[in-house]
Parts: sequence; structure tokens; C-alpha cells
Amino acid sequence: MGFVKEFKAFALKGNVVDLAVAVVIGAAFGAIVSSLVDDVITPLLLTPALKAANAENIEKLAWGTVKYGKFLAAVIKFIVVALVLFGVIKAINAAKDKEAEAPAAPPEPSSTDKLLMEIRDSLKK
Repeated sequence: MGFVKEFKAFALKGNVVDLAVAVVIGAAFGAIVSSLVDDVITPLLLTPALKAANAENIEKLAWGTVKYGKFLAAVIKFIVVALVLFGVIKAINAAKDKEAEAPAAPPEPSSTDKLLMEIRDSLKK
């Protein structure tokens, strides 16, 4: 059981979890940027250039139209991935907080403190 416990401690360290989140969010954000460039910006820039070069009657190319749907799909995928990861991280943090919140038993008074309490009680009488 020592290996499992050690692996759990390693996997739940803040740095490891943060790195995993960064990789997943980075991949999802990369899809958004790729879609924005491939499906929106390139056609908007290329269409006027083709018209200026009088080459607009070339075969219908896949990138010749603005694909707002693909871009919107990439944005929705990013939002879904971010929400799921937010839920996972929130659950991990709640588990860590629950472990940290376990109240420690108050320390027993030292012999000096006990003696002082006895003196105080005697003086009250």
C-alpha cells in the first residue's frame, strides 16, 4: 500500500494538477485559435486577395468560405472542457480542504499550566 499512497500524494500535488490542467486547456485553446485562423481569418483575407488578382473563379476550395460553425463548435468544446476541469479541480481542492480542516485535538496543558490553574482555583476560593 505504500506505493499507492505515495503515488496519490505525488499525483495530487498542486504542481502536477496545475500542469495537467494547463496542458488540457492549452490543447483546447489551440483548437480555438486554429479554427479562428483556418475558418475565419484566412477566408476573410484570402477572398479579397483572390478578387484583386482576378482569380476568384478557381475551383471552390474548402478554405474559400468562412466556416463560423466550426469556430463556434471549437469555442463550445473549449467551454465544456474548461467547465469539466473546473469541476474536477474544485472537487480536488474540496478534498484537500477537508483533510486540512480536520481539527487537531487541543494539546493537554503542561504541568506548569496545571499548577497555575490549581493556584488560580485556590485563590478564587
